Amino acid sequence: MHNKDQQIKKLSEHNDELENYFRNTIIPQLFVDAKLTLQKFTPPAMKQFDLSQKDLGKPINDIKDNIRYPNIVEDIKQVIKSKDNLEKEIQTTDLRWYQMNIIPYIKREDNTANGVIITFVETTARINGLKEQEKLISEHEILLDTISHDIKSPLTSLLLTIQQIKKVSIKDFLNLKSLFNILENSIKKMQLIITELTDSRKQQYKDKTEGELSNFEGILEDVHLLIATNIIESGGAIKSKLNVTEIHFSRRKLRSIIYNLVNNAIKFKSPHRKPEIFIKTTREKNYIVISVKDNGIGIEKSKQESIFKKYVRMENDIEGSGIGLYLANEIVTTSGGKIILNSQPGKGSEFKVYIKKES
Repeated sequence: MHNKDQQIKKLSEHNDELENYFRNTIIPQLFVDAKLTLQKFTPPAMKQFDLSQKDLGKPINDIKDNIRYPNIVEDIKQVIKSKDNLEKEIQTTDLRWYQMNIIPYIKREDNTANGVIITFVETTARINGLKEQEKLISEHEILLDTISHDIKSPLTSLLLTIQQIKKVSIKDFLNLKSLFNILENSIKKMQLIITELTDSRKQQYKDKTEGELSNFEGILEDVHLLIATNIIESGGAIKSKLNVTEIHFSRRKLRSIIYNLVNNAIKFKSPHRKPEIFIKTTREKNYIVISVKDNGIGIEKSKQESIFKKYVRMENDIEGSGIGLYLANEIVTTSGGKIILNSQPGKGSEFKVYIKKES
């Protein structure tokens, strides 16, 4: 009788220790038995999973909806059967992330699993940090592509202008002076691009949240200067109707978008007519819409989805790297906007860029 009382006392002490542990731990934990019934849970689990004492003794099936993970019952069964620990990343109904560990509760006498203990360690900050890192990596990739792409254009313009200077007679002063003006403007634009890219690194994505006030007229003037040689050679014309003149958006990014669209319109001009490009800005619900319309060769329906992919080129015999439209699309979609294309082969294309207005 004395031994039995001691056993009962020890059992009671162990039970008290277990109860104290469950009451005082800061980690959400659930104890589910081999019949898949909830036997115990720690106080933090009440807050995180909306549990109450009434849930004790209920099948885990009846309360699993508090956890946004449909396979928890199957995982518990697997752990009981295999007696191996299981680890998963899960999300709760309040959109928090947790590392869920399901550990088998082993009976020493027969080495069987009499249930599982499920612990939840919050990883919301880590998950959000990883997402932010991925976003930063993506933006850095876009930045590097922009550097190589935007600097390539004035360098090409410089080279073409130098080639034309070589052909001009010294006596032809007016033409020579005009070419030197283009040369000077190209160098200034390249300096401006490098300065803006340097400043953007210092700001560390400040324009992502605040957005500088950009003037469309000034940006169109910049673009016109960047591709002045191409416009002259093609005999093309750019017209505009700006119903909206200013927008809260990065000037560098906005110029890159418009430059790519206008430059493509000249590149893919029709062999039967001089290029005509019409740029228009309007308001449409929650967006500022920039329309760039041309009378070029147009784009076949089958190719319209793929042109925004990286390194995809519409025509292999036309010079280009295949990242211009990719860059424009990445910049716009990252800021919550979109680009819509309407095009007919042989007639031309219209790109409508939707940029979200600042709320």
